[in-house]
Amino acid sequence: MSNNDFIEFFDGGLAPTLDSLGGKGASLVTMTAAGMPVPPGFVVNTAAFRAFMGAGLDQAINEHLAQLDPEDIQAVDQASAAIRELITSRPVPAELSEVTRQAYADLQSRFESEAPLAVRSSATAEDLPDASFAGQQDTYLWLNGYPAVAEHIRACWASLYTSRAIIYRIKNNIPDEGLCMAVVVQKMVNARVAGVAMTLDPTNGDRSKITVDASWGVGEMVVSGTVTPDNIQLDKVTLAVITEHIGDKHAELIPDPATNCLVEREVEPQRRNVLCLTSSELEAVAQMAKRAEKHYKSPQDIEWALDADLPDGQNLLLLQSRPETVHSSTTAAPKLGAGGYASSLGYGSVSSITASLTKITG
Repeated sequence: MSNNDFIEFFDGGLAPTLDSLGGKGASLVTMTAAGMPVPPGFVVNTAAFRAFMGAGLDQAINEHLAQLDPEDIQAVDQASAAIRELITSRPVPAELSEVTRQAYADLQSRFESEAPLAVRSSATAEDLPDASFAGQQDTYLWLNGYPAVAEHIRACWASLYTSRAIIYRIKNNIPDEGLCMAVVVQKMVNARVAGVAMTLDPTNGDRSKITVDASWGVGEMVVSGTVTPDNIQLDKVTLAVITEHIGDKHAELIPDPATNCLVEREVEPQRRNVLCLTSSELEAVAQMAKRAEKHYKSPQDIEWALDADLPDGQNLLLLQSRPETVHSSTTAAPKLGAGGYASSLGYGSVSSITASLTKITG
């Protein structure tokens, strides 16, 4: 299970760089090196993207994007469709295909049986404190077999040129020239409960708080706003619960053994309106968020899951950690509160944490 010019395993031992691994990939490698419980995987790096794009494809893409008006939705949609067709119809170079297939086999060799994987985009312009780029590319869940993984790696590359991503970059003056895409390939978590956490209060940026959203099943339901999750706020120092709102968790996304795919299932009444985290699980999530914040030395926005296939006490996994990009970049540092933390996002039917995270599709 070794690294090469195009592949870097999370635990491969190389120092992560944003230019090579993108924001998500670099974060996962960093968190793995820090001893955080990250599901294993590898990154198809930006050198692979450049090798795939090859001579001439960049120029063709730039021609489609030249002088594009972000307000002309029809023109943006046409350019997006043409670019994505160029990418998805292009054969993968033999060398790149070979090392990716070998990386897939090496990752699967860690498990007793072939495991479903998630394929997630990792753009070099995302996950930055001054560029809230979440939601601009796609993630694909519960993929079985190498052909599906290979297909969706290319789909991630193409998702760099969706209409919404093109418009976002134009409006935020992010140049397309030299833009690269890395892709994360990671063991899928069979989540019993999943959610997000932020190491501040998302209504006002108060850094003495931790805010947790949680719901049953795979976290897409929380991230997409399909369900109203449980929302709990804790004191960052004592981890005492300050506020607790039980969400109407009417549905969950779970694997179907018959089809080996994720399916949406109605949550039975006895679980729908009760907290989905025990007090010890909630405390563990909060501690994980604090640990990520301490490592990065800035407020963090994390995704987490409790794996149904792992024993209690070993089943809390970190799926992503990135800088909080709202209050951290727009608000001056307020006074320190009594607990030593700066007292500096909000919740309606869908929380601000949820709205800020990447929408998972596929």
